[in-house]
Amino acid sequence: MPLVSVIMPVYNSADTLGASVRSVLAQSHAEVELLATDDGSTDGSMEQLAEFARQDERVLPEPAPERGGAARARNLAIARARGDYVAFLDSDDLWLPAKLEQQLAFAATAGAPLTYTSYYKMHAEYDGEAADFTPNGRVVWARDEVDYNAMLTQDHIGALTAMYDRTVLGTRLMPDMPKRQDYALWLSIMRDGTRAKGLREPLAVYRSQRAGSLSSNKLALVPHNWALYREHEHLSVPRSARALAGAVWHSLRKSRI
Repeated sequence: MPLVSVIMPVYNSADTLGASVRSVLAQSHAEVELLATDDGSTDGSMEQLAEFARQDERVLPEPAPERGGAARARNLAIARARGDYVAFLDSDDLWLPAKLEQQLAFAATAGAPLTYTSYYKMHAEYDGEAADFTPNGRVVWARDEVDYNAMLTQDHIGALTAMYDRTVLGTRLMPDMPKRQDYALWLSIMRDGTRAKGLREPLAVYRSQRAGSLSSNKLALVPHNWALYREHEHLSVPRSARALAGAVWHSLRKSRI
């Protein structure tokens, strides 16, 4: 039974944190360690994590030494990972109960070190548990397979569904960027020709229309995408412009779901 290290950055998410943590602990594949990094919360999030840790030894929270943003929080958690696989879930999203079981079986069959799945979108005000979620028509469908070039014009991998095989890829950290650090990680994994494989089944639930979230305004991500292409991927200006145009078009289309 492979151990899955679940990476969860936490910052002032007390209202949604409990449901997110429980969606991990309720997985049908129970061999998990939940590595949560609290990035200086002031709303009791760290206290919630400590209580979960008292009740379940699989919950392993740590406070960040200082505020550093999502990338650093994730990397602090990844550095502690002991699992065969590393998976990601933010503290306001949910996994459906069979997510890991089905994705692990798919990864073994597909022979892919990086996999992802389709996922549902729900309204930001949803206050239920993962097990209570009623499937809706708001689905971001996973492509069967993506390579590096396809990823440049659209991030096809929802971070809440991503899982990589640490026994094949080693421990892979996210670039220290203010935004798009997850996208940059997938690109760095795929740059050498690795293809990511997608499972069609929606197995996670993404909280959309988040108040104050940059990702809720796709156009606000344009400068972050540009920095990713130019500074991280070292693409030429023409190639970066083509990639950016495709990314904006695909992101706006996906935002309508």
